[in-house]
Amino acid sequence: MIMRRKFLKLICISLLGLILVPHRYLYSQTKKIINQNLTKEQKDILFNEGTERPFTSSLLYEKRVGFYHCANCGNKLFSSTAKFDSGTGWPSFSEALPGAFKTKVDYSFGMERIEYHCAKCGAHHGHVFNDGPSKTGKRFCNNGLCLIFIPSE
Repeated sequence: MIMRRKFLKLICISLLGLILVPHRYLYSQTKKIINQNLTKEQKDILFNEGTERPFTSSLLYEKRVGFYHCANCGNKLFSSTAKFDSGTGWPSFSEALPGAFKTKVDYSFGMERIEYHCAKCGAHHGHVFNDGPSKTGKRFCNNGLCLIFIPSE
């Protein structure tokens, strides 16, 4: 009887801990820092689901042909042919390369949004919306600090 109470108490405390620990903290524990040269701001965005200030990314003005890669692991994410100017202040793409991302529902800010993370390292990149200009109708709104552009030769 005493053993059963201890077991039930342990289960209740464990469940309560899961409820009280923020989902963001639990999710960030599955992400891996691969690039040891990331800045503090990059780490905040990639691993704590932060956001850079709009209109601050130099990639907004990138017009060359090439590919955009994850700043943490180097995974190829977007082709430059999918990039467009959304006017939002963040680099935007109409589609990602196949298998580049995993998604989850984000309920922060009192609304439901689809958040996407690098499929290789789990790093946060941004949100995808259904208001894109192309046939996909998608707008991948990406933090520029999360990307590395590599031009084609």
